[in-house]
Amino acid sequence: MSESIVVGTDGSETAKRAVEETMRLAAALGATIHVVSAFEPIRGARIVGAPEGAAKVWAPLPDSQVQSTLEQAAAAIRLREIPVETHAVQGNPADAILEIAEQVDADLIVVGSQGMHGAKRLTLGNVPNKVSHSARCNVLIVATDAA
Repeated sequence: MSESIVVGTDGSETAKRAVEETMRLAAALGATIHVVSAFEPIRGARIVGAPEGAAKVWAPLPDSQVQSTLEQAAAAIRLREIPVETHAVQGNPADAILEIAEQVDADLIVVGSQGMHGAKRLTLGNVPNKVSHSARCNVLIVATDAA
């Protein structure tokens, strides 16, 4: 049975540090990495005048920035010859990470520590806090704050 590790990224420098740590762990464990990036749907975009089935097919795709972020992370992981899958998930970042971890029966979730210090740690949008309290597997919070 292969290990699987889920890591979230938004393309920021701190998220890149979490992805780097995930690569180190995956290489050591022989694990597959599942890279997750969340997005909100394009507001106000809709298909008008098309049949319902066609409108679903032609619906706006996830933000191109999310796809680019996922592709960049996956390319770096593939360079190290580590198996990788990407997941663009509509919604809140913490919920997206937890959803994919559940779907792939993840052994580990890796998140950066961004938002774990100071007043930000008390906000509802704190990804590492929500993930660490809600995950059904182990969670590694990588110190991503500037040294």
